[in-house]
Amino acid sequence: MSAQKDRWVSSLVFLLLCACSIPRSGSASLQQEPSPQHYFSGLEAGRASLAFFTPSVSPGAQPFLEQIESSAEALQDYGISVVKVNCPKEDVSRYCGKENALRKAFLFRGARLIREFPTDALFDVDSIVANILFALLFNEVKYVETLADLENIENVLKGKSNMVFAYVPATGTAEHRAVMEAAFVYGTIHQFVLTTEAALLKATSHDDPDVSSAWLLFCHCQRATSPGQPCRRTALAQPLTLLSIHRHLKLMGAPLVTEVAEDPEKISTVHLQLGLPLVFILSQRETYEADRRTAEFVAWQLLGKAGVALLSRDLVNLNVLHRSNVALKTPDEGMPIQYLVLEDTDEVITLLEDKNKVKQIQEDEQEEEEDEDENENNNQDIQDDQVVEAVSRDKKRELPLEEILVLTEENFHSSLSEAARTVVLFYASWEAVSLAVLRSYCEVAAQLKGTPGVLLSRVNCWDWPGLCSQENVTQFPTMRIYKEGQQSVTYGGMWGTEELSSFILLSQVSCPLKLATMDEAEGYLRGEFPPELSSHHHTSLLGVFSTATSEARKAFEEAGNILSGHIRMGMYFEDDALALSQKYSVSPPALLLARSRGRSVEGIALSQHSVQDMVQMIRYELLDIFPEITVPNLPQYLQLGKPFLILFSAGDISQVESEEMLKLAKGRPQQEFVACWLNLKKTPVGHGILRTYFSTTPSLPVLLWVNLHAGGQVFKFPSEQSITEMNILSWLEKLQAGLEIPSSTLSEEDWKPPLPAYDFLQMMEHSMPELSPQPGDTPAQHPPKSPGGDTAGGDTATREEPSQESTAQEVGSPGRGLRGTAPRLAARDKQGKRHSEL
Repeated sequence: MSAQKDRWVSSLVFLLLCACSIPRSGSASLQQEPSPQHYFSGLEAGRASLAFFTPSVSPGAQPFLEQIESSAEALQDYGISVVKVNCPKEDVSRYCGKENALRKAFLFRGARLIREFPTDALFDVDSIVANILFALLFNEVKYVETLADLENIENVLKGKSNMVFAYVPATGTAEHRAVMEAAFVYGTIHQFVLTTEAALLKATSHDDPDVSSAWLLFCHCQRATSPGQPCRRTALAQPLTLLSIHRHLKLMGAPLVTEVAEDPEKISTVHLQLGLPLVFILSQRETYEADRRTAEFVAWQLLGKAGVALLSRDLVNLNVLHRSNVALKTPDEGMPIQYLVLEDTDEVITLLEDKNKVKQIQEDEQEEEEDEDENENNNQDIQDDQVVEAVSRDKKRELPLEEILVLTEENFHSSLSEAARTVVLFYASWEAVSLAVLRSYCEVAAQLKGTPGVLLSRVNCWDWPGLCSQENVTQFPTMRIYKEGQQSVTYGGMWGTEELSSFILLSQVSCPLKLATMDEAEGYLRGEFPPELSSHHHTSLLGVFSTATSEARKAFEEAGNILSGHIRMGMYFEDDALALSQKYSVSPPALLLARSRGRSVEGIALSQHSVQDMVQMIRYELLDIFPEITVPNLPQYLQLGKPFLILFSAGDISQVESEEMLKLAKGRPQQEFVACWLNLKKTPVGHGILRTYFSTTPSLPVLLWVNLHAGGQVFKFPSEQSITEMNILSWLEKLQAGLEIPSSTLSEEDWKPPLPAYDFLQMMEHSMPELSPQPGDTPAQHPPKSPGGDTAGGDTATREEPSQESTAQEVGSPGRGLRGTAPRLAARDKQGKRHSEL
């Protein structure tokens, strides 16, 4: 079946379902004909019609007419008209004779009679639609009575087409109607077969089916390439309705196994769209054929219940444990993919049948890891820090550290001259945040691999405390960029991969960037940047100075050194600087802010000339006027110490709401509050915030006034009012006058950890060897294993020969996929302890 034909069928079924669900007024679709002659003269070739012949006055026909009138609307969707023909008293023809009056209805295609129906067989709408379609599709829908008849049809279809076999306890039922309506749409794609014989249903099933209920089986005859190969059968698990049949046929038409070569978070298959989970079988190049067979075996077992995809480790960089061999993606929005370690295909089947199985498997794996590392664990049963808990849970994962240069006291200063810019991460291998940041740092190294002029390196301060003291590293982790002949720049932002990568690339360009001509300055405001910045859409800031404002210019340059890597800054101080600044209605010294690549340039006079005041001013001016609050940028707005007027939304806010909130934010000259919004789809933590504010989550969007810095009161904007500038201002005036009652008040209770913090200094007093206080001296011996694992496994330049245990691990398999033929998956082997950073 072609993709175009499949789309046409899906569209037809959708329109058909919509047409059946839309109420219609009256019964205008029942046609009235004054006489048989008038009716027969108007029949069109190829068009079907159901005619009921009755005398002009016939009270006994009223119940039947009511059902006919109701069915007329449904039959009209299939191009079948329903006609009531009034017979004159003197008419004694075949259709108006006494013996036929009130007892039969007649189905015509054009002027040809297809079938006569006794009126007692057309007792309601379902029976009318089912029997009429059954008669019209007599050649398309085969009726069988014996198993031999069914097997004969299957043999003819093998290798050619699939079959839909339906059992209904009786014709004229709602289930019979659903089957015939599905056959009307899908009859040209699949062969439909119908039976009412209970014995035949039992003969086709290994179990003892309930013959009082309707059944539907999809027979995969197209996959049976040889005469002796039976057609696989997949039963419809839901009650038999038109919608459930359509859903079942869509699932049967989907690929048995989908091969995935991209991030599984971005994958969307027909199974997920229809509310079913998707199981990923993790594979690799060496075991592809065996993993493919396993995936197909699992797919047949889960057909109609879940989708199966083959995910290649070689093509997708998975941030998961190497021994994970199965992943589960549910259709629930916002739920992360679960990566699991399963022993055989039975566990995969059970996983889908029991939703609690995922949690149980994860708990079993965690208990197994805790048993293996019992001597390494501390005495506390609970990790009270989320970062510590996450690192502890994933401590066996090896990091790709080969792209990051290891620095020691011997090679530190010589390595700084090898590249134009050397990025150094100072960390402690026993400290949880350091290990978490080291993961992001490895991802940055992979992204920036091959970038000219940038060298990524690391210093483990557990091994080289003298070097870290010499560089004045007083907290872990610390990242600095060293430029030859310049002062180092220390990073002070979020520790995510994108933030670190952006900082390193921005640091390649001088800050501030000195522009020599008027054309360069205007091009900078239009978004014409050096190639290193082409992919970064930061707001551009240009300082304009005259020869008489040298003090402000020097402060601006020092501010640029402090903000290097965080902000894109330019500077123009040529003779025509006055003309450039006046173009934007300011006089030097001034700042020009170019938002959205020059489409909006704002001029700001510089009144403060101290470096710290200028840094604070620049950071404030770069904040968005109506920002979207996210986890990374929330601290910037909390530092302002102002109330929040925040709009919570279940997605992108409408253009009208955005314009109204933007007008409100721009119209407050003293910036009394922070007008902002939060997208719950992008920032799911907002759900927890709303649950803290209210006992139940309110309907969205919802506008709130929250003063975190004074009283913690939460006020809710009236839901019956539209979000406009005028309505919000009126509401804020009531708040200030004390006329509004807060919806809730946040607790003033301090947030404290449930357990006391570790006393690392006391631990180090007992375990740390004597270290030389001189920066240039090296330790007399290697320190013992740290609480977080070994210090820097794999650093052959700074280590003794690895142990036999670590050597064995290095030559072992790169990870666990699903290896072996179905139905057994790879057995769970005890992994040797890894000699690594984590």
